[in-house]
Amino acid sequence: MDTEKYLTISSLTRYLKFKFDTDEHLKNVFLKGEISNFKAHTTGHFYFSLKDETSKINAIMFRTSASKLNFTPTDGMKVLVTGRITVYEATGGYQIYVEDMMEDGVGNLYIAFEKLKAELAKEGLFKPEHKKPIPRIPEKIGIITAPTGAAIRDILSTIKRRFPLCETILFPSLVQGENAAADIVKNIKRAENYNLDVLIVGRGGGSIEDMWPFNEEIVARAIFECTIPIISAVGHEVDYTIADFVADLRAPTPTGAAELAVPSTVDLVKHFDQLQIRLNEAVNKKVKYLKLYLDSVKNSFVIKNPMIMYENKKQQIDLMKEASTRTILKKLDQTKYQVDKLKTHYILKNPEVLYKEKKVKLGTLIEKLELVSPMNVLKRGYSLVYQEEKVIESKGQIKVGDTLKVRFHDGTVDTNVTKVN
Repeated sequence: MDTEKYLTISSLTRYLKFKFDTDEHLKNVFLKGEISNFKAHTTGHFYFSLKDETSKINAIMFRTSASKLNFTPTDGMKVLVTGRITVYEATGGYQIYVEDMMEDGVGNLYIAFEKLKAELAKEGLFKPEHKKPIPRIPEKIGIITAPTGAAIRDILSTIKRRFPLCETILFPSLVQGENAAADIVKNIKRAENYNLDVLIVGRGGGSIEDMWPFNEEIVARAIFECTIPIISAVGHEVDYTIADFVADLRAPTPTGAAELAVPSTVDLVKHFDQLQIRLNEAVNKKVKYLKLYLDSVKNSFVIKNPMIMYENKKQQIDLMKEASTRTILKKLDQTKYQVDKLKTHYILKNPEVLYKEKKVKLGTLIEKLELVSPMNVLKRGYSLVYQEEKVIESKGQIKVGDTLKVRFHDGTVDTNVTKVN
């Protein structure tokens, strides 16, 4: 079999790279697109993708070119770039080495992200007072993520390593694609029926499009309304989604979420050891204090000389008896003085004088009453006319035919009105 006609992968890739590098049309290419999956390396190089509605190309901008930019590239930003197209031999993929970049507006996804973020912030969904505390030692943790992939492996392995006593329940969910947002919401509502202490919601890294379900409004509101404390774990440390702002706690990575959700067994043992030491110190301090107090009581003057206390109390009682006796005698003297004063009073020695004075006053009052008595007026020839026990003061009050009663000083007569002049 003739194998000489077969090329190695490296040979083919090297040939394609040669073709790309020698093509004049690919040495100076002008592209416009939207930045996605942007990473700024510690070396100063930029790694990202450029995409439009249907295609995507990997891009690299080295530090020498990146340092000349007067803006910071971000995911979702639309840009105009100039560079050369080549093949990266290690992967066989073609990419653009960007030499210059200009802003060309902001991508639609980024605009939608900022708009929803502003609306939910205005409603108060991000306010700290709505954040529920994460239990320090949870017994049961729920995880909403894809059932396969690095995210779930990292979360489960971290929990098992740090706190194996904790029970975990996986709610398999779509985490990217058109139906992912609705599936995440469904699983958040399901999780509320499992008596969970904490719920981790997230996925591994990816492009802004991959992580977009966690920027959907229905996911944000489901997280906000959930009664379980939620830790968001979406993407890498530099990735932020709406879910991160609404969640009770944001983790930089899925592994970080697991570390925030459960304590370390080693740390707990150390903490318990510290508590034991502090407890022993507190008990010893209390025992020492009580021993000193007991010694002070044992050595007190009263304990060593108990009769002193008795003598002091006896002296106090004697003083109280003397004071009581003085008070009683003083009260008796005051009462005796008042009785003696009454005995020598003018009225008691001359009671008839008081009687005569009162009799004279009574006679004077009777004379005054008789002067104003209406009966004395009747004796002088006057009379009172009544109708139904009411005194008639004017002829206008009677009419012909009325029966009247006339009162004289020595009796009354009834009469009928026959004429009114």
